[in-house]
Amino acid sequence: MSGAFIVSARRTAVAPRGGAFRAMEAHDLAAPVLRACLVDAGREPHEVEHVILGNALSGGGNVARLAALAAGLPASVPALTLDTQCCSGLDAIQLAVRMVESGAAELVLAGGVESFSRSPLRAVRPRTKGEAPVFYDRPPFTPFPARDPDMIEVLARAARGMSRAEQAAFAIASHAKALAARGRLEAEIVPVAGLAFDSFTRELTERLCARAPVLHRDGETELDAAGVAVEADAAAVVLVASRQWVERRLHVGRPLAEVFYVRSFAGAPEDPPGTVDHALRETAFETALVDVHNTDSEARLDWAQIPVVELMEASAGQASRNCAWAGLDPARINRGGGALARGHPIGASGAILAVRLFHEMAGEPPETLGLAAIAAAGGLASVLMLQRS
Repeated sequence: MSGAFIVSARRTAVAPRGGAFRAMEAHDLAAPVLRACLVDAGREPHEVEHVILGNALSGGGNVARLAALAAGLPASVPALTLDTQCCSGLDAIQLAVRMVESGAAELVLAGGVESFSRSPLRAVRPRTKGEAPVFYDRPPFTPFPARDPDMIEVLARAARGMSRAEQAAFAIASHAKALAARGRLEAEIVPVAGLAFDSFTRELTERLCARAPVLHRDGETELDAAGVAVEADAAAVVLVASRQWVERRLHVGRPLAEVFYVRSFAGAPEDPPGTVDHALRETAFETALVDVHNTDSEARLDWAQIPVVELMEASAGQASRNCAWAGLDPARINRGGGALARGHPIGASGAILAVRLFHEMAGEPPETLGLAAIAAAGGLASVLMLQRS
């Protein structure tokens, strides 16, 4: 146990790139979510001691500071922005937890925000006067070109051995769960720009999936648009508090969850999905709930026994691979649908998993454990486990 609690958690809806949030800067997306987290917990802006947001695409500056000021937090509240690509939002929450654990703060707003729609055009500066700027879509994720594949290639490798029909079935199930949960999801979504639901979610069918354009072929493996999460805009934030703060100030009966475990992992830079496999293995051993007299070195937590799991769906193949490795039933993960049904707002995606986990666990019995896990380009992964209080 960390002694850190999540006492409120909110997000915007997720909108595909060029959708409802196309004119909104990243900090304008995050500001109302920061405010909503405070309102939910019954706290005032001046009580916050730090704001930490993950972001990958804004091109510099300090999005967290802009968001904090736009949200009406006092100018005296520090803010920092971090970038670990897809893990950014979950890593921001981890940093907030560490601050609380260390005694550096008692109340921290943390999460992630991303606007694909407003992300700046990026170019490599010319070295000589005769050269022209070279525009690029993404920076390198490793200094070794041979070990720095495009993410679509990574996802295609993760889908090896999986037919298009099997990938389609996974995506169809994700959309179906999201549609069924739409009313329940309203409790966590802060309406912004008139959007109060995840607008990409639809009644996906086998016929629609069969018509989806093929994005990549890798030998016999085909990756199509239905089986890959779309680029999107969103913000998600949680309020992290210390045990002492909770005991002093939180009203009895308010939903909260204790941070049971949180950690970042790294592995082969060319295989982010494999890093999640590694992260789940290490987490299972480190959090094994075994008798102290049990000397069985192979004792580990059984993921099949965890009732609430939020697993990133960058693609159907990646999510299916991670489920198979950990022994997770795909039908049981992502109760409210996953990123295949919402979209993938890079820096916010990990924080969205945390918000989803918090709200799904609110209906579980005390002491129930829940898991959120995500991978990132460059061979990174992050894991969060919460326990219902």
